[in-house]
Amino acid sequence: MKIGLIGTGSMGKTHAYAVKNIPFFFDTDIKPKIVALCTRRPSKAKEFAEKYGISTYTTSEDDLIQNKDIDVIDICTPNIYHYETARKAILAGKSVYCEKPLTITYDQAKELATLVEEKGVYCGMVFNNRFLSPIMKARALVDQGKLGKILSFNVKYYHSSALDVNKSAGWKQDKDICGGGVLFDLGSHVVDLVYYLCGNFKSVIGKSQIAYPVRLGTNGKEWQTNADEAFHIIATLESGAVGTISVSKIAQGTNDDLTLEIYGEKGSIKFDLMNPNFLEYYSTEAQDGVLGGVRGFTKIECVNRYPHPGGIFPGIKAPIGWLRGHIGNYFAFLQAVENKRTPCPSFHDGAYVQRVLESAYQSDKSGKEVYI
Repeated sequence: MKIGLIGTGSMGKTHAYAVKNIPFFFDTDIKPKIVALCTRRPSKAKEFAEKYGISTYTTSEDDLIQNKDIDVIDICTPNIYHYETARKAILAGKSVYCEKPLTITYDQAKELATLVEEKGVYCGMVFNNRFLSPIMKARALVDQGKLGKILSFNVKYYHSSALDVNKSAGWKQDKDICGGGVLFDLGSHVVDLVYYLCGNFKSVIGKSQIAYPVRLGTNGKEWQTNADEAFHIIATLESGAVGTISVSKIAQGTNDDLTLEIYGEKGSIKFDLMNPNFLEYYSTEAQDGVLGGVRGFTKIECVNRYPHPGGIFPGIKAPIGWLRGHIGNYFAFLQAVENKRTPCPSFHDGAYVQRVLESAYQSDKSGKEVYI
């Protein structure tokens, strides 16, 4: 499975790490390899290729897309470039692995999802949190009916990376490059988790926040902030469940703080990304009694107890971390390509998340609830 990697920033490095480590973590005959990379800066391309053992590099993505020896195009570029690159790759008959969000508009995302079906290629999204063992366990509990009817949910994803106004803004803070703000960056992850675990959305009420209207821009000069630094959503699902989604890069004292709570008629679950090896589960079936019996939230030790073919390294009791989700996500995609089936998460999933994000922005602009 030969891969052409486009983009050598932090996510490009993350994807390169995932590809190299797949044979360690999965008992599989799939042998992926990044054989070529593309970045706009020649010196960066050469440095990255030599450091990570990639034989070919270029500053033209078309070199990778038109290369007949390459099976997969891996897109790790800023959001505004995803649509054009993915479209060209699909038309060239390549499978595509794309960082979130899929595009910057729902129309673009819908077009790509339709094009994938027309061309019969296999295209997948990066929603890496789906592949953390506690989230996989949460999905299993939901599918088994252990939560019963879902009534409410609260999901937060907080960083503290946009609090220093004297630090030059990164491209993810610039709407002209990111296409949006923190809602696109962190929000795409949590919207996907609600969609994945709780079902389809019915409507959203969105409210954006810019705490620091003036800061240093990407060029180090004073700049007017043009993208949301925090975003808050009240969401109603088709099932009738109502919940909140809150994302922020202006939350002092946070690191990579993603927390998830889902409350159902028969049970509830809680997850904290900063403690990624456990899922907390409450069941009404647990016996109550004197001093509480055995009822209460139970800490399930998911750790590295992945189903076959995973969990082979470094052992089922070994703790996992953020990177394990990326390795699992990439393997699931490559396995789907190998078996000629639609990856999960797919471009259709990416387009659906894009629809919800766009609806939240529409609500913020209009001040009204927006139906999806």
